Amino acid sequence: MIPVWLMFVLVFGFNFTLWGAVGFLRVVDGTLDRFRRMPRNAGSTAHRARRAATIARAAADGRSTGRTLAGPDSTAVTIADLAVLMAAHNEEVVIDDSLVAITALVPPENVHVVSDASTDNTVALARRRGVNVVETATNVGKAGALEEGIRAFRLVERFRVVLLLDADTRLDPGYFQAALPLFDDPGVVAVAGCALSNWHTPGLSFMGRLVTAHRSRIYALTQRLLKYGQTWRLTNATHIVPGFASMYRTAVLPSITINPAGLVIEDFNMTFEVYRRGLGRVGFTVNAKAVTQDPDTVHDYIKQTKRWALGLWQTLRRHGLRPDLLSAMLCVLLLELLTASVIFLVMPLIVAILAVPDLFPVVLHWREASTVHAAIVSHVSLRTIGLGILVPDLLLTLSVAIVERRPRYLIYGLFFVFMRSIDAAIALYTLPRAWREKSTGRWVSPARRDPGSGRTSAPAVRPTLPLRSRQPEAEVEPVEPVPADARGWYTEAAEAGQPAPQFRSRDRPGPSGQPPRREVPAREVPAREAPARETSAKETSAREAEWADPRTVDEQ
Repeated sequence: MIPVWLMFVLVFGFNFTLWGAVGFLRVVDGTLDRFRRMPRNAGSTAHRARRAATIARAAADGRSTGRTLAGPDSTAVTIADLAVLMAAHNEEVVIDDSLVAITALVPPENVHVVSDASTDNTVALARRRGVNVVETATNVGKAGALEEGIRAFRLVERFRVVLLLDADTRLDPGYFQAALPLFDDPGVVAVAGCALSNWHTPGLSFMGRLVTAHRSRIYALTQRLLKYGQTWRLTNATHIVPGFASMYRTAVLPSITINPAGLVIEDFNMTFEVYRRGLGRVGFTVNAKAVTQDPDTVHDYIKQTKRWALGLWQTLRRHGLRPDLLSAMLCVLLLELLTASVIFLVMPLIVAILAVPDLFPVVLHWREASTVHAAIVSHVSLRTIGLGILVPDLLLTLSVAIVERRPRYLIYGLFFVFMRSIDAAIALYTLPRAWREKSTGRWVSPARRDPGSGRTSAPAVRPTLPLRSRQPEAEVEPVEPVPADARGWYTEAAEAGQPAPQFRSRDRPGPSGQPPRREVPAREVPAREAPARETSAKETSAREAEWADPRTVDEQ
């Protein structure tokens, strides 16, 4: 008979226990910074206080910031050193809210948008917000768009840090106050944001709220119990810096292959590149919060989860395993993923075999049924399943509800086992595909829901080349560039965890008392030097055939 504790270990593993304990040590280490002459942990309370004081003195004296951490070259990274890069493909429903949120924290001239062959109002909305815009001639995928933006905007030469931001993500006002201090540690080359689900999107059905609650619980457990411990300065090994709101030192970008052939997504690969090439460590804090839009139907959830799972397996196929901490962590993580997936898939059948004879004893008169029932009963019981799987799962849900102060988790808690069964099927389904299929990296935007109105946009249909058609431009009130003498306010606001003032054309008079200016010229950077050309009928047919092949179409 399988004991309860073994069932618990097989399903939930000891990863949570191990990295949760490491996370506790990280908390203790950060607390000890209060008693050290110089803090050792970037992002600790003592370090942030010293950093704020250092930046304030530097601003008052008109000099560069000094050391904020123990060790050499620990100078502060501020908003002035930061670029924002957003790749977008047909994101008119969500991009305006995201740009409003980010330009409240970062000067618009530091924000850069790459429209990946969008055919809607994405480009018009971005230009009207006064940010830098470049377009690709064809759909090159998110990773390809990021590469194009880094090259076209010369981000490596102009900035110390770049934030890769999804078009449906809105940063919390305290994001940079929490995240930028981690770069004061010269060994940290990437910082992962803390993902939050949007619980307040209007118009969600019950299934939409269930999917949101399930994904939010995953975020809470993996980020607080796994990633926080995995990104401690003494034990640094995490398998992903999520691409929805991740930051990298621009100095390491030339050493990272952002868009290798055959991968469906880029964030797993970029994280592996950091470790495999020995570029540095990954930083993370739960206070660097960013709200992202999760799928609001089970169908969209399955498509996105398949894409993520396939991306993990493809990245593992590309980089392989080595004798290092990252590979050891991955082996344990993936072994537990596979065992838990198998158990969750067979659990409904086992429960039926155990429960049906209790309700209908007559089935045991059938020899085949009696044989199967006896074989199962000799190894597992309903009590073992209940105490080893269901009760711990509910306790985890209760813990998340208490920590995040969201009692609504408890409403959906009984349905999370169903969602975990879907996750299990996807994990096993995508494993062989990673070795059998290659991906183009191109994307089709999923259905988006307006954060304010709840209006939903249907996924854009992949168009036939050439991609030059545009919808009528939307009417959006333009935002003026931030005055040069006010750019320091962004740094002060970031250190305080608050948005900076917004400068709209109606707020300031025009030159010489003239009426306020209503037009903002677009800051457009020329796209790749190769001129656009007409696509032949033969090339168009070949491209359409490639997109129609289910082995090459990458679903979001």
